[in-house]
Amino acid sequence: MSKYSIMLGSVKKMEDDLLGRLRAEVAGKNDDLSPEETAALDARVFNFANNDMSEAEKTGYSNYSYWGSTFRIFMKNKLAVATLFIIVIMLGFSIVRPYLPGQRDPARANDHPVTGMPYSNQPPSREYWFGTNRIGQDLWARIWSGTSTSLFIGFSVALVTSAVGIFVGILWGYVRKLDFLFTELYNILDNIPTTIVLILAAYVLNPSVQTIILAMCFTGWIGAARLIRNLVIIIRDQEFNIASRCLGTNLFRVMIKNLLPYLISVIMLRMALTIPGAIGSEIYLTYIGLGVPLNTPSLGNLLNEGRSVMMSPNLRYQLYAPVVIIGILTISFYLMGNAFADAADPKNHV
Repeated sequence: MSKYSIMLGSVKKMEDDLLGRLRAEVAGKNDDLSPEETAALDARVFNFANNDMSEAEKTGYSNYSYWGSTFRIFMKNKLAVATLFIIVIMLGFSIVRPYLPGQRDPARANDHPVTGMPYSNQPPSREYWFGTNRIGQDLWARIWSGTSTSLFIGFSVALVTSAVGIFVGILWGYVRKLDFLFTELYNILDNIPTTIVLILAAYVLNPSVQTIILAMCFTGWIGAARLIRNLVIIIRDQEFNIASRCLGTNLFRVMIKNLLPYLISVIMLRMALTIPGAIGSEIYLTYIGLGVPLNTPSLGNLLNEGRSVMMSPNLRYQLYAPVVIIGILTISFYLMGNAFADAADPKNHV
């Protein structure tokens, strides 16, 4: 037997002896004391526990915030924060640029004040930072105006397809009675090529930004709905969802509180990839002549104009700027979407 065991045994014996003597003393005096003296003696000898309901409620309280935790994890990724900053700067500048002093109209041709001839195909200079095109339009103004148009298309398509895809996907995966209906609808729409839908929409409707957004949204939600449906099926019969159904929780609350937090990471990643994908579709439609009208600047129009003069070494500057802008946007959205998806994943929260 170790010395620590002997010491613990001695302390235990002393405690038992002292407690026994105290109890004997209290028991012997209780017969001769008044109730008031007994209460005072008990208060001096014993520590009575008090029930405090407010303190009991605090034991089950947690200051955890899902979005706060997501934001803290995201901010630790310096590369993702840098790409988010780049996207915000580009989006903000493309919106406020027309209201800044000294900015030119992207649709107006700039002519020489004396000769009246257009400043056509002028290389980049202090006056025209990105140069001019064949009719003398300022490429600096057209680049930022086209960036605003293409980002508007991308964000609109991403928001609409994500909202519809989330709603349909959750219903498709959670409500078993709707599985057959949505499965047949998916099989029909998924077999229609997206290119055919875009071309038909451009022929039936007038070519415009609204037409492109409508055509992309017509079948764009199908992939998101299918992916979310598969994820919902995985977590549909877990314990917390079964408990919610047993308690009579309505479907909308189950969708918001139980299912959506587990889908946020996938949704954000898909939205981040949908935006450059929509910009790419707009570029493709412009390439085949069914995109945004030429009088509306867009990255697709600018890229198509630069492609037409790329064989002339002195005019290739018209292709460089839109290619660089598209590359920056695509890479930034990809890196930011991946980082935010990891940050929003509940498995990464402590």
